[in-house]
Amino acid sequence: MSKNYYELLGITKSASPEDVKKAFRTLAHKYHPDKKGGDEAKFKEVNEAYSVLSDDKKRAEYDAYGRVFSGGAGQGQAGPQGFEGFDFSNFAQGQGFGGNANGFEFDLGDIFSDFFGGQREKIRRGRDISVDIELSFSESIFGVERRMLLNKTSACETCKGSGAKPGAKMETCKTCNGKGKIRENRRSIFGSVQTTRACDDCEGRGQVPSEKCAHCHGAGVTRKQEEISVKAPAGIEDGEVIRLGGAGEAIRGGTSGDLYIKVHVTKHQLFRREGTNLVMDLPVKLSSALLGDEYTIATLDGNVTVKIPEGIKPGELLRLRGKGVPIDRTRRGDLLIRITIDIPNKLSKEAKKLVEELKKQGV
Repeated sequence: MSKNYYELLGITKSASPEDVKKAFRTLAHKYHPDKKGGDEAKFKEVNEAYSVLSDDKKRAEYDAYGRVFSGGAGQGQAGPQGFEGFDFSNFAQGQGFGGNANGFEFDLGDIFSDFFGGQREKIRRGRDISVDIELSFSESIFGVERRMLLNKTSACETCKGSGAKPGAKMETCKTCNGKGKIRENRRSIFGSVQTTRACDDCEGRGQVPSEKCAHCHGAGVTRKQEEISVKAPAGIEDGEVIRLGGAGEAIRGGTSGDLYIKVHVTKHQLFRREGTNLVMDLPVKLSSALLGDEYTIATLDGNVTVKIPEGIKPGELLRLRGKGVPIDRTRRGDLLIRITIDIPNKLSKEAKKLVEELKKQGV
């Protein structure tokens, strides 16, 4: 019978590649034969399962046919991408993954990243900043520009972020010989692994200043208060976030983080928003609803006179086109006026007689 690789790794058929890798790491740690309490047979089965499920083509074949035809398990590869060329003998008895035995140090996460995913150079990046601003309802509809003061790490104005004294020459970094990178060879359970990292002294630039900037002491950045201009676009909604790229914390030898501004819109006592339209309720007198009338209402653009047609019913909508939320530079949504009837609590004698007459007429 063919083996169930998903059961061997303790995962479901819908497991993501990251779930597959995570399960393999856990079980490889548990069953490694050079580890106290390890199980060589189980370790080989786990390697076999991972060699198939970590490869998209092999996994597709296995899911379709219950076996692999394109090499891998059963064809000389007893582990992820063929482990037979690696020496596990230095994995000390009783030491787990990430341990230290006889000067043999390694980090499992780094090893798998280097071995399976190749070496990836990390780009240094400053910290992101998140702030909140409050806008009035009208400001959210028409847009507004706000200025705010932030205390943050910014590029040094004296050296422009270089860390060098103005006029000072740049010299070749002696630590990395101008390469900007440091190569390191580390022994791992898979043999010797070579990694590359940015030089700490020159921070990947390959050069260092002959004299440091007196203002920032060579750091290239300083902590200061900075004024930021924020443009909230017309039609922005409550809870939306404005991102200003590069307006976050600065870092020497890397890119600045981003500034995220979360918008809070205060409620309006008259209007509410429904998509690109504005909606308001307009209470009208019973006589106005029956006979028709004109009402002056306040809009975000100023006062407007609205004609109430006779016989209008509660809940009906009147539409003022182009008085809503801006859609683009030339178009806006509409203002919808929902009619409510203001029924009096008490009627005069004359009013009662008139209502009774209407009742007799079946109105």
